[in-house]
Amino acid sequence: MPNTDAQTLERSRPVNWRDYYELTKPRVVALIVFTAIVGMFLAVPGLPDPVALVLGTLGIGLASAGAAAVNQILDARFDAIMARTQHRPLPTGTVSEPQAFAFAGSLSAVSMLILWFGVNPLTAVLTFCSLIGYAVIYTVFLKHATPQNIVIGGAAGAAPPVLGWTAITGEVHAHALILFLIIFVWTPPHFWALAIARKDEYAKVGIPMLPVSYGEQFTRLYVLLYTILLVMVTLLPWLTGMSGPLYLASALVLGGVFLWYAWRMKVSDDPSLPMRTFSWSITYLMALFTALLVDHYLF
Repeated sequence: MPNTDAQTLERSRPVNWRDYYELTKPRVVALIVFTAIVGMFLAVPGLPDPVALVLGTLGIGLASAGAAAVNQILDARFDAIMARTQHRPLPTGTVSEPQAFAFAGSLSAVSMLILWFGVNPLTAVLTFCSLIGYAVIYTVFLKHATPQNIVIGGAAGAAPPVLGWTAITGEVHAHALILFLIIFVWTPPHFWALAIARKDEYAKVGIPMLPVSYGEQFTRLYVLLYTILLVMVTLLPWLTGMSGPLYLASALVLGGVFLWYAWRMKVSDDPSLPMRTFSWSITYLMALFTALLVDHYLF
């Protein structure tokens, strides 16, 4: 990491709440919590139990924040080299490793207590497995071992709707697994678009992301193929009777836009397209789950 005057000043100032807040990857956590909440509302025909809704949201959110903090701790030496991440609290020294460990441990412990005693043990166990899957299995092993890291590790990131569902019902339902499958298939084209845009940074730190190991053209093809698969998978809620016509129309329109981005990435060398595709993929997932939620109460 470059030793700049700005970074020296960052290290010298006291830690404040914003430093800890940035350790949690708030945008990622917000998306996780949103999909979990949608899972909660879809789990019942009416409104979910308010206590389970509040405590489930809090517990899942804290666990996600704790996992994100552990991820930053374990990846700090790589984050310090990559331009996209070198301004995070650990590389800049605004938060020390012991402080980050204490923070992450506290969030994770509190989340487990809330979920176990305030929600139900099944949700606590599944959330703990997701936390370990992302913070340890993906970050420590998969991320540095295989170009398929995001495909295998995506299971942890796809769990929130299932966690939300079990928080309300205490059971894993087939419809919850459909929501899991949608996010699981969405994750590779979402993240590979970013990996193409940041290929040189990943190569610099030796992380074998798909475009680093197999090249950009190969990855662009895979983004397109996974997007086609994603559009097909998003039809399952309608095909199984889980959702109605509003969701179907939304899934087709949103999927069509995603396919357009993926196709443009495949045939064009426009350097802005990977990041535009990455940005759209986030909007896409939020809009798709919003459509599921609205359709649930209108049809």
